Amino acid sequence: MRAPLSWLREYVDLPADTTGRDVQAKLIDAGLEVERVEQLGSDLTGPLVVGKVLTIEELEGFRKPIRFCTVDVGMANGTGEPQEIVCGARNFTVGDKVVVVLPGAVLPGDFAIAARKTYGKVSHGMICSGEELGMGDDGSHGIIVLPPEYEPGTDAIELLQLRDEVLDIAVTPDRGYCLSMRGIAREVATAYGLPLRDPALLDVPAPNPHGHPVQVSDPLGCDRFTARTVTGLDPEARSPIWLQRRLQKAGMRPVSLAVDVTNYVMLELGQPLHAYDRSRLKGPIGVRRAERGEKLTTLDGTKRVLDAEDLVITDDNGPIGLAGVMGGANTEIAGPEEGGSTEVVIEAAHFDPVSIARTARRHKLSSEASKRFERGVDPAATSAAAQRTVDLLVLLAGGTPEAGVTEFAAPSAPRTIAMPAGHPDRVAGVDYGRETVVRRLQQVGCDVYGQDELIVTVPSWRPDLTDPNDLAEEVIRLEGYENLPATLPQPPAGRGLTERQRLHRRVGRALAGAGYTEALNYPFIGDWALDHLGLEADDPRRLTVRLANPLSEAEPSLRTTLLPGLFAALRRNDSRGEHDLALFETGLVFHPTGDERPALRLPVDRRPTDQEIAELDAALPAQPRRAAVVLAGARERTGWWGQGRPATWADAVEAGRIVAREAGVELIVRQDQQAPFHPGRCAALLAMADGQEVLVGNAGELHPRVVKAFGLPERSCAMEIDLDRLERAAGGVVEAPRISTFPVATQDVALVVDASVPAAEVEAALRSGAGELLESLRLFDVFTGEQLGEGKKSLAYALRFRAADRTLTAEEASAARESAVATAVERTGAVLRGA
Repeated sequence: MRAPLSWLREYVDLPADTTGRDVQAKLIDAGLEVERVEQLGSDLTGPLVVGKVLTIEELEGFRKPIRFCTVDVGMANGTGEPQEIVCGARNFTVGDKVVVVLPGAVLPGDFAIAARKTYGKVSHGMICSGEELGMGDDGSHGIIVLPPEYEPGTDAIELLQLRDEVLDIAVTPDRGYCLSMRGIAREVATAYGLPLRDPALLDVPAPNPHGHPVQVSDPLGCDRFTARTVTGLDPEARSPIWLQRRLQKAGMRPVSLAVDVTNYVMLELGQPLHAYDRSRLKGPIGVRRAERGEKLTTLDGTKRVLDAEDLVITDDNGPIGLAGVMGGANTEIAGPEEGGSTEVVIEAAHFDPVSIARTARRHKLSSEASKRFERGVDPAATSAAAQRTVDLLVLLAGGTPEAGVTEFAAPSAPRTIAMPAGHPDRVAGVDYGRETVVRRLQQVGCDVYGQDELIVTVPSWRPDLTDPNDLAEEVIRLEGYENLPATLPQPPAGRGLTERQRLHRRVGRALAGAGYTEALNYPFIGDWALDHLGLEADDPRRLTVRLANPLSEAEPSLRTTLLPGLFAALRRNDSRGEHDLALFETGLVFHPTGDERPALRLPVDRRPTDQEIAELDAALPAQPRRAAVVLAGARERTGWWGQGRPATWADAVEAGRIVAREAGVELIVRQDQQAPFHPGRCAALLAMADGQEVLVGNAGELHPRVVKAFGLPERSCAMEIDLDRLERAAGGVVEAPRISTFPVATQDVALVVDASVPAAEVEAALRSGAGELLESLRLFDVFTGEQLGEGKKSLAYALRFRAADRTLTAEEASAARESAVATAVERTGAVLRGA
């Protein structure tokens, strides 16, 4: 919201020496976000005056039309003689009043004006456009043509209000009342301790049955609707300069008098309005929900297909506007160039904020009206806003208000809140006292009754005030956040990170150390991603928790796997020229428990009880913690040091082992078939828990169809593992490795097995047979060839033996090796190679 200081002074008698920065500081102290104070006209110096065009000579022989003009500027040039000026614009004629800048002036942008020869003539100054004066977009792109009543030589800086200070305020969603000069002026008056001249305090005639008929079919969507009619408008009337300038300073473009007046009143009172050309209305104005498939062409020229939840304004011909968002083109007010509208019906209504917000988002149509309605508009201001609009149209366009006043109002009662008088004291830790609490709440606009227990009636323009803590916040912010005492919390001793949190951090550091880059993604997913992953209809990952108010309809649910987010990051980086990629993410996934219930609203004035915390936990979905990686391109790059190699499924499996080692778990790797992996290059990652093998994750190369669906590089690989299952398999305690001072004995063994025998089974047999002396076992070679025979493979392992209390003899190491081989022969049918 842009608030000109000159406009604020109309409602609050600020001291004459108060600057925009002074007001900014006061409003920031009161909790508003004033981003900047724009100094309009600070770099503008005169003379800048009104001029009357006396003659126009068309200069020939140039590539573009050029005009040599004489302009009467009164005595502003010191002589009273006509000023000779060269100008290229063509939107003015002889006799028009224009804005002239004379030599010696400086325009915005440090543009100094001097007499200079151009196009064979000497130009003594310049005829100005709004853009050259820093006036913003006025809807035209030519010279400013002023009304005829201004005398030549009049100071145009003051006339056009070119010097001002404008406060640019970022209004937060809970302070919708500050999207109006009325609301900001209230905050300024409170901050300075000055009285407020409320522009909404108007004499409004009583409703009667003679106004334009209105039929509200959905009182929940529209609880108030006021209609007023003004006839006899001058179709040639234009908005006066002061009105246009206030709109421009507030960031709006002047359009036509009727539209400008409704925009002006919206900025002034915060109540969006709409004006209909009565000659284009057929029958009564109605408010209802749209019928699915109905169509409406809005004022922006777009033909929109309506949804059944859309609230629409109608007449006998159908929808004529999206309620609270944008009007329809079929009842649009005609401008002067179109003959003008002489009779208008003014709509001032109050609509349900949620309905308006959803309609604006559904149609991707955010307007000044919808911004205000979805943040909460004062429902009691509709009559005053309509009256203010009528008064301005009568004043500026010579209209006549009809006696009829139509007003629909659904039954409602003022909102009251009961609050102990000392509640703000307890929340802030400051002794404000009852008098201060009552005074501050009254400044907000509340009516306060009672002594120890206050009964507070909330003003209609503050829908954000719903409970005692909201009232306490108002007292605290008006008394000054800077006056709150600074105290450090005293955490109880002996608490730190949980084991789950420690594992999470260790895993992140380990993967980063292994060359992976962390990529954080939003935890949302859509059915399209689950389809692209190739998941079966009964796959548990298809059971998602749907959000009540998703940010995007394309991703309305919480994720059940980390992979789609990593795929998007991989695709984005690959498309930007980064082809050798290794990304990881650690985070939560979400699974419905089947026992979801509405979440309990916890208190803020005390610690929740154990039962309340248990109820809140029971309302949450299951949230296991996962780690996942994706790889593409080269895992080791080619260089002077040697040949590189591409990332393969084995690197994804190794990433799983890296994660498992941080949990103190030794993974068991077996072949598997699991979406979204290639059926022949997919590994199941297993861990031993309570004597049983538990699936903790999968790794491998992605299926070609998945690669194509997500737009990933060829042969991309991935791994996803469940950290909570790893933690349970580890028993919650990671033991530090034991370091022996005795030397290691290394024995190699090569075994020939059938090609169908998994290496993991051979490894498990070797470990079992080797006994306690085996420190580690590593597969370092896999060989196939004619000399082995068809369907055979050779697996070569390095076995390291060590004792904790002595140096092993050669005989002991050989015996352990032979025992390991014997067990492998017995269990897998292996044959010792070379035997």
